[in-house]
Amino acid sequence: MKKIIVLMCMFLPFGVFSQEAKIAVVNAAEIFNMMPELDDVDNQLAILSTQYQNDLQSMQADLTAKNDEYIKIQETLPENLKLRRQEEMQQIYERIQNLYTVAQQDIEQKRIELMEPIEEKITKAIQEVGAEQGYTFIMNNQMMLYVSPSAIDATQLVKTKLGLR
Repeated sequence: MKKIIVLMCMFLPFGVFSQEAKIAVVNAAEIFNMMPELDDVDNQLAILSTQYQNDLQSMQADLTAKNDEYIKIQETLPENLKLRRQEEMQQIYERIQNLYTVAQQDIEQKRIELMEPIEEKITKAIQEVGAEQGYTFIMNNQMMLYVSPSAIDATQLVKTKLGLR
């Protein structure tokens, strides 16, 4: 009895694959690049980047001014004041480096946050096209090494579903 069950389990998958699979490919990158929401994402990221650039430039100008002033008067300063000014400039430099790191992280996090809804929208449209057209599989042709000429390109169907040309 066990042998029969094991044999049935072994041959059951062959019955599933013997049915003709309807496979399509989609150029998700092409669709993604056509999404109108990308302009808004680019604008928001540019605004955030500009804000950080302005802050960094202001801090850099402050550091440059303090350094220029220090160079002019360093000969007249006692050693303890020299050290104090040098420490002050070092602290400003470290704050600039810290802000630069934070800016990069914040911009990347914002980019991910803004791109996620677009990616979800495309994924949903691909799933809907797959269900409507009865595809067994829809593959992203950007990751495939070979696509058979008989494979169906569903890119235009997904573009239509998203209202893209």
